[in-house]
Amino acid sequence: MKHADIKETAEALFNEQRNPFGAFTLGSETHHAVTIPDAVRRCRWIAVDMNASAFGLFFVSPSPERARLVPCFDSDYPGIAVATKFISGANGEEIVRHTRISTEPRWWTDDGVPATAELFGDFAWTERMAALVPGTSGIAFPVHADRGQCGLVVFLGSEMTLQQDALYEVHARCFSLFAAVARIRPGDAGRMRAISKRELECLKLTANGNTSEEIARLLKLSVHTANQYLTQSTQKLNAVNRNQAVAKALRLGLIE
Repeated sequence: MKHADIKETAEALFNEQRNPFGAFTLGSETHHAVTIPDAVRRCRWIAVDMNASAFGLFFVSPSPERARLVPCFDSDYPGIAVATKFISGANGEEIVRHTRISTEPRWWTDDGVPATAELFGDFAWTERMAALVPGTSGIAFPVHADRGQCGLVVFLGSEMTLQQDALYEVHARCFSLFAAVARIRPGDAGRMRAISKRELECLKLTANGNTSEEIARLLKLSVHTANQYLTQSTQKLNAVNRNQAVAKALRLGLIE
């Protein structure tokens, strides 16, 4: 199934209103007005339909020097799941290269459940890959949008249920969802105030579990200054506290 075919399937699927959020076509107002929380709900519904226990939506970074997956959200939203850190790390380099040139889904199984391998192994138009997250099973759907943007929608779970025909529908829904998120993501980034290198360093150390006192010692700052950097980055990310600021920075690919 080609990119254009998947888009057509997406339009037909959502015109028939088979999802609880109403019509969601590529040209509809709903498509343009979607928010990240709404996108999370839509992705969660797809996960429910295939009995997946976790999910995540990722953008492929535009940098040619180091292509990587940048998390947008996952099933722990507004937090970040441990699985997401694996996927957006070195484990995702191979699938990034694949995503840039193909829409063919990739699956893996590393949880010791034979039924999962049997389920995925019967699918046409898919191939097996190395596990994105150790000790799990999952399937990754490459997706593309306007302006050359591409990404990945990933579902994980040891008890997923999916038929061949449903595989195409799920992929079409992922395409439609990604197209909607891709439209709002640049706007969100554009409204964000620039975050300094020092502020990002403090956020990264916070993500690693360091306290303000530890951050101050590591960066040779006063505790007051370290807290000031964290407060400024929290405000710039429009977060309610530093933990949410860390989560947003990870989703936007500002820190790793």
